[in-house]
Amino acid sequence: MNYKIALVPGDGIGPEVVEQTVRVLDKIGEKYNHKFNYTTVLAGGAAIDATGECLPQETIDICKNSDAVFLGAVGGWQWDTLPGDKRPERALLGLRKELGLFANLRPALLFEELADACPLKAEIVSGGMDILVVRELTGGIYFGEKGFKDTELGPAAYDIELYSEEEVKRIAIVAFDMAMKRGKKLTSVDKANVLESSRLWRRIVTEVAKDYPEVELNHMYIDNAAMQLVRNPKQFDVIVTSNIFGDILSDEASMITGSIGMLPSASLAKGNFGMYEPVHGSAPDIAGQNKANPMATILSSAMMLRYTFGLSKEADDIENAVKSVLKAGYRTPDIMVDGMKPIGTKETGDLIVNAI
Repeated sequence: MNYKIALVPGDGIGPEVVEQTVRVLDKIGEKYNHKFNYTTVLAGGAAIDATGECLPQETIDICKNSDAVFLGAVGGWQWDTLPGDKRPERALLGLRKELGLFANLRPALLFEELADACPLKAEIVSGGMDILVVRELTGGIYFGEKGFKDTELGPAAYDIELYSEEEVKRIAIVAFDMAMKRGKKLTSVDKANVLESSRLWRRIVTEVAKDYPEVELNHMYIDNAAMQLVRNPKQFDVIVTSNIFGDILSDEASMITGSIGMLPSASLAKGNFGMYEPVHGSAPDIAGQNKANPMATILSSAMMLRYTFGLSKEADDIENAVKSVLKAGYRTPDIMVDGMKPIGTKETGDLIVNAI
């Protein structure tokens, strides 16, 4: 099979970790007789430097004409002084909107080999932890009306949280479908005791639940959910929530695992189309030093194979290769502990390729 992938290496360590991921995908292609055709495009700071825009129209067009989009990371201190709507990170919002990527999947998996890196007490996470956060990605306060106005206390700014019934319904369906494939337990997080948008959210999620009688649904306020994630994270299987709450909870869940450098993510549109990227940022302070951990990016490619291309066996091969490298004691600087074998970005790619 032939697959068209739009590559967005981005900024900082993005190009380095994407390079190793391409090597892994090519190895999978060689093993299973697939052909991955890559088209590299610009977004973020690299695009600003080259074109003056963080998301050129050419990038959007190529992404739309691909089977999937694979992104490294965007942003860096070089562009910190730009206005908010011109910053590299704005490219992510643009891609999500232009590509219709309304569902963000962020697994928070505590690898057995990295249990010591977890900041929580051992008894809290004993036996491992596997949470999937399903975040609505193209609505809510990040995309609502924004502006400035004068008030009796002086100039003020506002951002409006707005959700339609259809936006909530479609993300709820994704979350229930994911729960059916996992532990059949779904927690919907909102702030229905205060926010009208959350009351609508809770009503629609409850309605969708009628089509999934096998899934246990419970509702939780955002403040309690944030607390429960560190108090008893193993109570969660799948969490579904709004854009801003999902942004916060998915970061919290990822840090519980001990290393943000190990966590992949997927952003899905209707059908099989998706954009895949690691959870970590561009880390410009270590760019070009062969220190970046490419495992999150490589694991994101496994999600791409599984969710967009339907290649579950190939995805399993990548995930098992990563686990075998960890089991053998190899560690990049971000997950290094005494007694382990230090490796860099390229060496990690070598080991995972050889393990497939």
